[in-house]
Amino acid sequence: MTENRQTVIQPSSSMVTSVFPVLNMACASCAAAVEQTLRRQPGVSDAAVNLAAAQAHVTYDEAVTSPSRLAEAVKKAGFVLVVDAPDDDASFVTGYHKQEARKWRRRMIGALVFFVPLMALSMWMPDIPYFHYILWALATPVLFVFGVGFYQGAWVQLKQGRANMDTLVAVSTGVAYLFSVFNTLFPQFWMARGIEPHVYFEASAGIIAFVSIGKMLEERAKDKTNAAIVKLMGLQPQTVMRLEPDGSMCEIPIASVAVGDRVVARPGERIAVDGTVESGDSYVDESMLSGEPMPVRKKEGDTVYSGTLNGKGSLVYVARKVGAATLLSQIISVVQAAQGSKAPVQKLVDKVAGVFVPAVMAVALIAFVLWMVIGGAGAFSHALLAFVTVLVIACPCALGLATPTAIAVGMGRAASYGILIKNAESLEAAHRLTTVVVDKTGTLTEGHPAVVESCWTDCAQDYAPIWAAMELRSEHPVAEAVAAFLSGVVPCDIVAFESLPGRGVSAVADGETYWSGNETLLTAQQIEIPADLLQKAHSWQQEAYTVVWFASNRRALAVAAIADPLKTTSLQAVENMKSIGLDVYMLTGDNIATARAVAAQVGIEHVEAGVLPADKASFVSRLQREGKVVAMVGDGINDSAALAQADVSIAMGHGSDIAMDVASMTIISGELTRVSDAVLLSRKTVRTIRENLFWAFIYNIIGIPIAAGILYPVNGFLLNPMIASAAMALSSVSVVANSLRLRWRK
Repeated sequence: MTENRQTVIQPSSSMVTSVFPVLNMACASCAAAVEQTLRRQPGVSDAAVNLAAAQAHVTYDEAVTSPSRLAEAVKKAGFVLVVDAPDDDASFVTGYHKQEARKWRRRMIGALVFFVPLMALSMWMPDIPYFHYILWALATPVLFVFGVGFYQGAWVQLKQGRANMDTLVAVSTGVAYLFSVFNTLFPQFWMARGIEPHVYFEASAGIIAFVSIGKMLEERAKDKTNAAIVKLMGLQPQTVMRLEPDGSMCEIPIASVAVGDRVVARPGERIAVDGTVESGDSYVDESMLSGEPMPVRKKEGDTVYSGTLNGKGSLVYVARKVGAATLLSQIISVVQAAQGSKAPVQKLVDKVAGVFVPAVMAVALIAFVLWMVIGGAGAFSHALLAFVTVLVIACPCALGLATPTAIAVGMGRAASYGILIKNAESLEAAHRLTTVVVDKTGTLTEGHPAVVESCWTDCAQDYAPIWAAMELRSEHPVAEAVAAFLSGVVPCDIVAFESLPGRGVSAVADGETYWSGNETLLTAQQIEIPADLLQKAHSWQQEAYTVVWFASNRRALAVAAIADPLKTTSLQAVENMKSIGLDVYMLTGDNIATARAVAAQVGIEHVEAGVLPADKASFVSRLQREGKVVAMVGDGINDSAALAQADVSIAMGHGSDIAMDVASMTIISGELTRVSDAVLLSRKTVRTIRENLFWAFIYNIIGIPIAAGILYPVNGFLLNPMIASAAMALSSVSVVANSLRLRWRK
């Protein structure tokens, strides 16, 4: 066990942000209390506590305070801040939720063992001797053995001058129990006043039983909200096979791998760290990173990533990034930070949660006093029932869980798609998007020139080895595209190679001169150009392709069209964005002819060409001034200013690190189709949050007045405290269950 390692260094050398598990939180009021406690500590600049994830994200100055001091402060507040958790906090928290679920299951079973006969006696055998004493005997273990945790929690909060859900349960059941004990021991007190004494042992025991059932189901549901993180953490193997200098293999712990080590990935094994393939050929399943199901071929020189699954071949790769520097570790870190962040709507919920329990207790007291004043002969019984039922039915848990559970599940679902979302604010903002601005190069296109079409004269392909040799000698970027196109051809020997700036290159093979370059070069050399080749070249030029000619000293032999090819998914990506109501703009520094040609191929009507990097941000700003909510999608350093300006910034994962640092979302695979997936997921997550908050608020708004007895003057209805406790338990479980639906929504 070591002190929590999930730490991010802040700009100030001594400021860090750490993630700590927090235990013993019962409801939203508890989370608010922990957050307030942490924020009051010297050296702490910010703290956010996530009830669903049972974690605290704390930014503090190491020169002023330490994790152990923070833990001590939280301990005084009645909670546990775990500073010695293992590195995989999500697994630790999941284990805690499982442990809590087992604990509540034991308490639930124990409570039901006594409550079921107690309820049966109350309903069917009220005339047996010593009836009240038997009920008393059955209720006592339920409250003070299986429900003792509520009283302990309430006492701890009372000493701090605070109240939480434990307080509501402890006060309501305690008052009902003590009143019933008094009526059992001193029934004549009421009988002398002409009032039949009632006992509420079954109500107090039932509240404990039903709340225990709800807490067990709630902990089980919370466990599932961290499923995505735990799954990601489980992808990294614990040991690796290192290839030693003498050729032998040695199995070592993952923590012992160093940059430069040669690592072996055998068939069916997961890649341990990020690296470069040194030898071998295999297909690797990278779906956990990109969300794409098709395995990717890996050969010498290719990059492999930690957590991906090797296929049937063997690979030897050199470790380039290890530990926290691997892409998998960075993904886990981003997702965890995002799950712990708070959406703007959560600020309202936090304010409500901070005063919720005191407000409920005030309502319960008001209901008690009103019933005592207007209740008539049964005033005290009605007043007590109203007091107990109001305390029991109020549910701060549902409010506290509404937003973080939806955020946690939404972030996890995004990660499974290969979409990294930096924080909850970005996830919430994406649902309001009206416009997407897409950079052309590297986003819509592959980002490098390639031959997209070629045309040859009869038998001219026999000269392909000469053309390949010439382009391999050239240093022009266009030459690289032609060389790649002819990569399957074995180049021949050439002499007298000469570069002709602005026109092309020339060389001699078998005593004859050959030329490769633009049409101007061929015209200057008075080389014959066949009409069909010339017509083809001109049609390509109208489509904004770069045209390269290959000719002998007498006539043109071939012509090739070179362009930055569109990604195969770009057309589908634009169609998907349009289908969900987004306006799509293309932004590029390229010339207008090329830009329009590319835009036409993917169905984009709005094009801005010839835009300098600094002007990209101005263009985004202009759209915002027109009232549009704008997402910027880019992959390069030149996109960084526009990404920072946009309401939601989306970086392609194979682009520059700077773009990814600035962006609020990163598409790891670089596939533009994931943009619409991210927007749809944002909409579904925000809809889920709203559903959760609606039901949490409406439940309390309707439930508390009914519990107070507002319907009694109308139809004589008074809510049974046991039914109220079952409703309270169900409200929390329903909120978490609704959030979990995000895992399966299409």
